[in-house]
Amino acid sequence: MTLWIALVASALIVWALKNAGYLVPPRFVEGALMSRIAGLVTVALLASLVVSQTLQLDDGVAVDARLPAVGVAAILLYFRAPFLVVLLAAGAVAAGLRFFGLLG
Repeated sequence: MTLWIALVASALIVWALKNAGYLVPPRFVEGALMSRIAGLVTVALLASLVVSQTLQLDDGVAVDARLPAVGVAAILLYFRAPFLVVLLAAGAVAAGLRFFGLLG
């Protein structure tokens, strides 16, 4: 029964937090500083997700074919390559390294 209480309580807390956003005055949200912060936070969260999914293993840090693939993708994105080219190149690097047994 405590699981259901925790589930309902967390649902109510999430609902309250979502609706608390309507109480914030628009002048705090619509400013240039807030839009810049929101953009930076979005990029930081996405970058941390990519890093954690690339390096994380069940029992620690893993350095395998994903790491060079993400590196190649980052370099291609820096030079503004089309996204399909980035995906294909990163996949080819990871597949090639695994095929030749260089990185697991």
